[in-house]
Amino acid sequence: MSNSPAVLHHADTPEALRACYAVMKQLRPHLQSEAEFLGRVARQVAEGYRLLAEWQDDQPVALAGYRLQENLVYGKFLYVDDLVTTEAARGSQCGARLLDALSDIAAQSGCVRLTLDTGLANALAQRFYFRQGLLTSSIRFGKSITPIQ
Repeated sequence: MSNSPAVLHHADTPEALRACYAVMKQLRPHLQSEAEFLGRVARQVAEGYRLLAEWQDDQPVALAGYRLQENLVYGKFLYVDDLVTTEAARGSQCGARLLDALSDIAAQSGCVRLTLDTGLANALAQRFYFRQGLLTSSIRFGKSITPIQ
């Protein structure tokens, strides 16, 4: 990592989003191409998704994709879709800074909760989330659906 200060800002331009693809690919290896990533993000942005990034030397080193939602269980809340730090930046508190920033965004948006999902087998992520003050509160169930086209 460089000695220049890290900067947090949203990836709101096509150029910034393109710069984020390689980082997101580390978390979402099933993404086949930059074009697929940009298309998915564009559809999600239409539903309120935003991508907050920590930038070092004008390159993203950590990402947090999120959206503001409301439901009958929580009321208004911030849902974290994606949280990833590059291999090279792990251990430098990027993820903690992003979660702190998301907590601030949630509070300023009138949210009563920040929530995210992680795999049951992802013990390293779970340990990180516990250290950041997040607690388990539910188990999410799901099943695969074959779309009818």
